[in-house]
Formats: sequence, C-alpha cells, structure tokens
Amino acid sequence: MTRNKSFSHYDIRISLSTEELQGMQSVRATFRLPDHIIKLLNVVAFQLGLKQKSLFDQLIEDQEIVTKIAERVLEQDTQTDNSQRRQKTYVLNRRSLENIEKLSKELNISRDLLVEISIQRLLPILRAEKEKYKNRSIIYKDMEQYLEQGKKLFKKAEHLLGAEDTTCEKIKLSIDMNERNLENLRRMIERSKAMEVIDVEKAGNAD
Repeated sequence: MTRNKSFSHYDIRISLSTEELQGMQSVRATFRLPDHIIKLLNVVAFQLGLKQKSLFDQLIEDQEIVTKIAERVLEQDTQTDNSQRRQKTYVLNRRSLENIEKLSKELNISRDLLVEISIQRLLPILRAEKEKYKNRSIIYKDMEQYLEQGKKLFKKAEHLLGAEDTTCEKIKLSIDMNERNLENLRRMIERSKAMEVIDVEKAGNAD
C-alpha cells in the first residue's frame, strides 16, 4: 500500500510539472500596435540586454498591475486609431498568451490595446535610461578633457624626468587605462543612441 501511495504521489508531481512546462512553450501571436510602441519594446530590450520574448513575458506576468492600468485607460474612454497601427508578430510563452486572452475577455478590451498598455509600462525605464544617456554624454566630454590633461602631463614629465623614469611609466599606464575607459563609455553611449528614435510623450499616450 505504501508503494502504491508513493507512486500515486509521484504521478501527481509529474502532472503538475508537465502543466508548468506546457505553459512555458513558445508560441507566436500577432498584434496590431502603434509603431512607437513596437520601437519601445525593441529599444528597451536592446538597452537592457534582454530578449524581447523574456521582456514581453515579464510585462504580461503580473495580471493585477496590467488590469489596474487597463481599467484606468478604459475610464478615459480612449479612442483607438487603427490607421496608425501595424501588424507585429511576437514569440511569447503559451501562458502569457493565455493571460492576454483571459484579461481581454474579462475587461472587454481588445488584445491589441491590452498589449499596448502592457508595453507602456516600460516608459519609466526608458526615461531613466535616457537620463543616464544624457549624463554619460556629459561625463564623456569631461573624460576627454581629463585624458588630454594626462597627455600634457606625460609630455611634461618626459621633458623634466626623461621617458625611462618610473613616474613617466606610471602616468603612461594611467593614460592607457583612461583611453580604454573612454572607449568603453563611447560604445555604451553609441549603443544608447537607439533611444533617440522614441518620443516618450507620444509613447505615453494610448492611441
């Protein structure tokens, strides 16, 4: 009897695990979204180094937050301009798609608007990243000036102490490190330029 009980318990565990795995299966779904919303998901995923699928699933996962935002939008009686939308296919978890379908029916709201509202939750992240981008650009210019000052100091040290002096070697090492850091920051800023294509105010208003 103990053996059968144990086996039955094992069957239940396998069943639950299978259900969870099925929810994680990747599926494709097509939505009609405003261009700036599509760009918002693309850019934030790129900026954070995440796959769009992972970010999309995270946005849909918290149904309570999505529901509250959707209800607020519905209260505003926002009109949807379908002429400004285009089809976009995403890969997402089966469970995420089921959540979208479920909330769409419960709230009597289109899947497209529901997905748009969910993606708009990325706006605070975008604003914060844009602020970092602006500040990094300022720091980059300061670092350029700092590097130039270091090079002038190196030339002065060479003239006063000779190129073989250990002080010159230390200054040169510092300059080399600053050049590497400056290049790394330049690449980071270049990577962030994609954010410039998004109008934050426009993306913050549902069509």
